[in-house]
Amino acid sequence: MSIADKRRTFRALHQSGCFVIPNPWNVGSARYLQGLGFKALATTSSGYAHSQGYSDGEVTRDMALAHCHEIAQTADVPVNADFEGGYADDPDEVAANVRLCVATGVAGLSIEDYTGNDADPLYDFDLAVKRVRAARDAVDKAGGDVIFTARTEGFIRNRPDIDETIRRLKAFADAGADCLYSPGIKTREQISATIKAVVPKPINFLNSGPFGYTVDDLAALGVRRISVGGTLARVAMHAFIQSARQITQEGKFDSFADVVSNAELNRVFHDDLTHRPKSQME
Repeated sequence: MSIADKRRTFRALHQSGCFVIPNPWNVGSARYLQGLGFKALATTSSGYAHSQGYSDGEVTRDMALAHCHEIAQTADVPVNADFEGGYADDPDEVAANVRLCVATGVAGLSIEDYTGNDADPLYDFDLAVKRVRAARDAVDKAGGDVIFTARTEGFIRNRPDIDETIRRLKAFADAGADCLYSPGIKTREQISATIKAVVPKPINFLNSGPFGYTVDDLAALGVRRISVGGTLARVAMHAFIQSARQITQEGKFDSFADVVSNAELNRVFHDDLTHRPKSQME
């Protein structure tokens, strides 16, 4: 599938129905997830950062761009980039970085309103809107039909104000965002309120924990896109940590029971490799 085809496919996914967009953190997890039949994938800033030995938010712009390029080029399905805050404060600099992100071949990207300063976590409202508008203009100038998602981070940055969240989502929608996203909201009332605020534009819901929802539940509420953020990466890291701790603290290897075999993974990735274009392996 060409980059243009992936972008058309990704845009079509946002027109109706509900789909899950899981978040791989490297090529192997991306290829495995697409092999399970997921129609699109999204990078995870935290999952990638932790795999590289960084905390979330400390990865450089160029590292993020290289990661987005690697995942977008090796996945056969559309990829959305978690592009954090655009790696700049100034709207013009955000726009320049967005153009670089589009050039990696992603089918979509998101920009958030987190400042990086926990004492003052959200950009001033007017500046936040200017940053969204600048990102929108950059996507348009870059062409390619990329889906632009605007995020407001209050509920995961100690500013859980649903009225302010909705105010920002509406403003971001008016500023040209294709999809809206407020990670951290959890209740049916919050989800419904955000969907109503920006209809007919789609909402991405972050299902990062055992909140009690099924895909069908969220679809019935009107959610168009469901992501899991860094949770799959943390599931993998959690199992690794628990196993390593058992070895060092108890001298036991019980956690090795019933894990997927080396032969099974070899089979999966050998078969997958035979279906990959040569261009992906050069």
